[in-house]
Amino acid sequence: AGLARLRVALVGIDCKRGVEQRGYAPRLSALAMTPETASGLLDALVGEMEDRFDLLSDYGAADVWALPEDIRPVPIVVLVDEVAELFLVASKKEEDRRDRMVMQMIRLGQMARAAGMYLEICGQRFGSDLGKGATTLRAQLTGRVVHRVNDKQTADMGLGDIAPDAVMAVTAIPPDLPGVAVAGDSSGGWSRIRTPELSAAKAAEACAEYAYLTPALPALAPYRPVIPASAAFPGSVPLVKPTPATP
Repeated sequence: AGLARLRVALVGIDCKRGVEQRGYAPRLSALAMTPETASGLLDALVGEMEDRFDLLSDYGAADVWALPEDIRPVPIVVLVDEVAELFLVASKKEEDRRDRMVMQMIRLGQMARAAGMYLEICGQRFGSDLGKGATTLRAQLTGRVVHRVNDKQTADMGLGDIAPDAVMAVTAIPPDLPGVAVAGDSSGGWSRIRTPELSAAKAAEACAEYAYLTPALPALAPYRPVIPASAAFPGSVPLVKPTPATP
């Protein structure tokens, strides 16, 4: 809801058939709802990153914020709802696709910030048990927010490598204080926070209200969600499978 008000491109990856993010579709420049579509979308994002690096090189700039405003590309925020869905495979033949997706996410995590592209990756657990590359990807995500967890091991996955002192604070969060979390960063510092209450319906309303700010990015056009003009309520938008579109 906060990002919807800003001049940024929002990209959603929700491989649970879009059940979490489909209500935000009016404000999304791209949305992937299956692992197959997510693979293509991540490739497109890496291609966009490389094009931006070419632009930075042409102007001798270190990052997009050093570019003249009239040519500066719009920031992109990639929101992954449940990272485990990208790691888990049902058969041996799906492993190559999984490995490529993980590699592309790691590349984005390592380099994309200079290109004005940012990752927000969520998961209930984020450890080596997800599969090859999970901890490498996690290491690139320097800002962490961990809500209440049931065991120390899960808290370690979120904060143990950047703010070890915060691990016990997470496990001590009482269940009757919803929204309380611990935020940590790569400096080793951490703080206890409380996120504001906001329903999914209110977030969807914000996305519909600010839909006019949605940038149309040619590289992501095949993944732009198709929204029927007759949709009455943003939280219940029926989505059509993304199809190639003319920029």
